[in-house]
Amino acid sequence: MADLKLTNIGKSYEKVEVLKDINLEIRAGELMVFVGPSGCGKSTLLRMIAGLEKISTGTLEIEGEMMNDVPPAKRGIAMVFQSYALYPHMTVRDNMTFALKIAKKPTDEINKAVDNAAKILQLTDYLDRLPKALSGGQRQRVAIGRAIVRDPKIFLFDEPLSNLDAALRVATRIEISQLKEDMPNSTMIYVTHDQVEAMTLADRIVVLNNMGIEQVGTPLELYTHPANKFVATFIGSPAMNILHAKVLSVGDETKVEMANGGKAWVPIATQANAEGKNFNLGARPEDMYITEGDDYLFEGKINYIEALGEVTLIYFNNPDAEHGEPIIVKLAGIQEFTRGQTIRLNADADKLHLFNENDISCKHL
Repeated sequence: MADLKLTNIGKSYEKVEVLKDINLEIRAGELMVFVGPSGCGKSTLLRMIAGLEKISTGTLEIEGEMMNDVPPAKRGIAMVFQSYALYPHMTVRDNMTFALKIAKKPTDEINKAVDNAAKILQLTDYLDRLPKALSGGQRQRVAIGRAIVRDPKIFLFDEPLSNLDAALRVATRIEISQLKEDMPNSTMIYVTHDQVEAMTLADRIVVLNNMGIEQVGTPLELYTHPANKFVATFIGSPAMNILHAKVLSVGDETKVEMANGGKAWVPIATQANAEGKNFNLGARPEDMYITEGDDYLFEGKINYIEALGEVTLIYFNNPDAEHGEPIIVKLAGIQEFTRGQTIRLNADADKLHLFNENDISCKHL
């Protein structure tokens, strides 16, 4: 088991700053997932931990030992890349044993490590095949097996499922989850742009944006108590709806008036001087419902309907949107609505969020 500590980590390419002031502790045996929009630096951060990118500022420690200038091969780390990077002319067994043979490990030790990894990853029947005879999911398992046989302190995964189709992604995600259960003492860091992977695999999630960390927490902590508007809209699918609201009164609860004319009580106490100020109100699609009453958050005409069987997604144009994001309500089962129909939406008050002028959640003030 190995723990990591990142202190004031920064990365620059000449005068271009990519990451700054990254402070993070990853516990031994934890599966930590890095998520964030494209270009936020999550893969760069992973590569700095691996030693494949030089750290510009700050310090990286593994088990209390400074690693900034330690070569990648001596960090006790194994990395699984987005591309399988298998040797096409070698069998599965030879691909998995290659690094151990280079390290001149004893043959018995190599065979034992390969047989153990193959059993964990259900590759025993494929050890004598070439990569071209394997499916994409099987090739990715071989890449993971190649990391397992090295018995590293830390596993690094750089978007390992992004080249797989939807069905294979689900199957391989389950296999990685099972792998973590089979190897509870292994510390794993996983980079993905897919929040479903993050929510289902992670012990904790690091949300990266604007060269830094927005929030760190368990999947449910980020879902139920996002620290700011960015995290609130990034975690969850479909994304949280954001509406403009004006605070009318403040007490143990806050009464708000929506820009579209609706009114609602929000069980979130805001600052004492918040009356008359504008806030952003967040409501997740799954927490909204159709209403015919006078208390509502939004009224609009249906723009688009997605009937998915188990759920129905109904889309509305959002006049408050900064970048054209729609209002979406997610309803259970099959719903009978028509495009152009005008309806009102309300939401479970206990699950609403208010964000101040700095986009900080009022629950975090």
